[in-house]
Amino acid sequence: MTHEAQAAEQRGYRLLRYACILYIVGFALHTADHFRRGTDTLTPEVFWLAGVANVVGVIVIALVFTGHSLAPLAAVVKGFTSAILFAAVHFLPEWSAFSDAFPGGAERGVEATSWAGALIEIAGLLAVGAAGTYMLVIRSRRSPMAHGTASHGASSGHFPNAG
Repeated sequence: MTHEAQAAEQRGYRLLRYACILYIVGFALHTADHFRRGTDTLTPEVFWLAGVANVVGVIVIALVFTGHSLAPLAAVVKGFTSAILFAAVHFLPEWSAFSDAFPGGAERGVEATSWAGALIEIAGLLAVGAAGTYMLVIRSRRSPMAHGTASHGASSGHFPNAG
């Protein structure tokens, strides 16, 4: 890897770490809001969906902060998928057992701080997805295949073990 490629990779991981920090802040605010409102306001479906999403989030954060090679791909999947699901659960009016609708949720304790925490968490998730995408683009640009040169195999006109 060239010095320039290493520097780009380091910038990408730094961006991904900052995005994770924003996500962690939003996650903490949103979780605190759920405890303030009471977890009994959640359906079992929302509770377990959130639990699985949170476990995946912790795994992605660990991948990012350890510099794992799968971190960018995991960040893209987690960030964009969870942002969409999160918005569907909280920002749409009551639509199913997978709803914890904020619109009309005053009787369940939804306040401005609920909205703020949720918006920060979604911003963090989108940032995680975008930073992961950025890193994947950086990697694809430094790949030999991205420059139209094949290094080996049938695509370069060579057939291994052809006698």
